[in-house]
Amino acid sequence: MALLHRTGPVSRYGTAAGTGALAVLLLVGICGSPMYVGWAESHTDPESAGGWFLRLLAWPAWRTDGDGVAGGLLAADLRAILLVILAVVLLYVLPATQVARVQGSVSQFFSGWAAYVLAGGLAAVLAALLGPDPSVLRALEDASTGAGYGFLAGWIIGTASLGGRA
Repeated sequence: MALLHRTGPVSRYGTAAGTGALAVLLLVGICGSPMYVGWAESHTDPESAGGWFLRLLAWPAWRTDGDGVAGGLLAADLRAILLVILAVVLLYVLPATQVARVQGSVSQFFSGWAAYVLAGGLAAVLAALLGPDPSVLRALEDASTGAGYGFLAGWIIGTASLGGRA
């Protein structure tokens, strides 16, 4: 309950986490959609920096059908679901003590960015371990991919966190 109703000097930063959470939902919802993933694969050049980045944004891909995936639809979408949940939780939990001590937009930016890096790595590990064919090696490999995705796309979430009252 304390997570939703903050008191004291930290309470005024709640909207920064809210705008970051909205950005997470939009980023994963749009860039992870089957339509975007298909577009990125067919209309971008993986050998160019821009094309590579647009393909990277499709990493938390989700599906509308579970055909061909062991475990069905939930297993196919586990990484995207975990990314959204973990990112939103971390956006609300991480900046509370940091922002209370260091007021300013730079702190909000780095808190949002760091939350997305951690969420990307954790979501990849958990999806690998909880999904079909779990293995520690795959979880470690996916962790580096997820954290790399969070590092390279997390600035978007950090920037969105600046939209809150500071």
